[in-house]
Amino acid sequence: MPFALPYTTALLLALTAVPAVAQQPPETPATGHCNRITRLQVPGAERQEAACLGELTTAGTVASGHTDPADWAGLTPAGLATPRGVPGIQIDGYFPDTSATNTNHGWSHDSQFVIRLPDRWNGGLEQYANDRAIGDWVLSRGYAFAATDKGNTGAAFYRDGAAPGEAIVEWNDRVTQLTRAARAVVARRYHRPPSRTVATGMSNGGYLVRWQLENHPELYDGGVDWEGTLWRSSGPNLLTFLPPALRHYPVYAAAGPGADGAHRAMLAAGYPEGSEFLWPFHHQYYWDLTQRIYREELDPGYDGQTEAGTPYCAPGTPACDADYAYTSRPPEVRRAVATIGLTGRIGKPLISLQGTLDVLLPIGRDSDVYARMVRETGHGGLFRYYRVEGGTHVDSLYDVFPDRLRPLTPCHRSAFTALEAWTGQGRQPAPSHTVARPSAAGPSTLLTDCPLGGTQPRQE
Repeated sequence: MPFALPYTTALLLALTAVPAVAQQPPETPATGHCNRITRLQVPGAERQEAACLGELTTAGTVASGHTDPADWAGLTPAGLATPRGVPGIQIDGYFPDTSATNTNHGWSHDSQFVIRLPDRWNGGLEQYANDRAIGDWVLSRGYAFAATDKGNTGAAFYRDGAAPGEAIVEWNDRVTQLTRAARAVVARRYHRPPSRTVATGMSNGGYLVRWQLENHPELYDGGVDWEGTLWRSSGPNLLTFLPPALRHYPVYAAAGPGADGAHRAMLAAGYPEGSEFLWPFHHQYYWDLTQRIYREELDPGYDGQTEAGTPYCAPGTPACDADYAYTSRPPEVRRAVATIGLTGRIGKPLISLQGTLDVLLPIGRDSDVYARMVRETGHGGLFRYYRVEGGTHVDSLYDVFPDRLRPLTPCHRSAFTALEAWTGQGRQPAPSHTVARPSAAGPSTLLTDCPLGGTQPRQE
């Protein structure tokens, strides 16, 4: 079963707008489908290619070559419905950049973007990693959509930038750049600006949403953060909880004399009790690679001239990432993390959700901590946090363990509609809480429903 690695594929940032007026009708035959396509210029783009498509969702873009299924393989359950029936314009292109990790379209050029403009616009505004999880659904609801590869992508993204942390710093800059450009394109296409702009993304994309609402709230009306990565210099962060998994899981899996102690160490590192059935997969696919490439980006001196360490090295091996101890590293490592760090000082409404069985970003070391940060900075009134019982990091694992997991895609959709009501109608979402997994629910329910609780009365 192939799985895209959410940390290294380019992740989505969707720009959407909640309708301020009734949905406008499609263009009449006299004006024609895609008639303004030649007038659409993306500000700042070095290259762009526009296409008039009969289908902007993956139901059509897979066949037309306007999405890359490899980017979103493994991120959604097989039974997830694919909306269709959304004609419009797609613009692919790139902004000026000096790195070349993205080979989509044969361009070998980073800072690629995609902008999708449906004929029926509702009033608002990797490269393709969340096309199926998020893009299809928001397009079917009449939203314009934009996504970026973040300026560098792939497992060797750390080669970009002149100093530790700079590759990730660029992610945030590229999202800001695309937000401004996409808003201009939307206004040009529909002869009016978006009435509301919303950022949403998963994993690294969730981190980007958090960062944008902390640092550029003027560009957005709100956001939905789906299991965003937490970075803060004092920890916790990836570099504090992944090394214990690399160190202790093999001992636990061997079931020898030290297995009980290794199990206790895994739980102490934040991996939830009851998630043990997910550990073999994550050890094989995620923990080792994720630790090594992010450690190389933020602390390249740890392994000297070796690039991104030694895969699956045994503890005690020189410069082994299983022995990595973030708190004992030189101060410049924490300074590098600080350049990409989060503060919790959001400036617009944010809804966060994460699964309680996430074992790539353990919830107790990630969103639980970020929720406390938001409250402690006095911004809790702009924040809602839903812990989803039985959710894990990638929804495709629901296909493997349907009796123990819950897909998060329907929960994201519920959060998105709650944000619409919050930012568009002043109806506050339900208070933060843990969303229970229905005990007897089957795929017909779990793949379509995830009620988060009713919205609160409008605040006058």
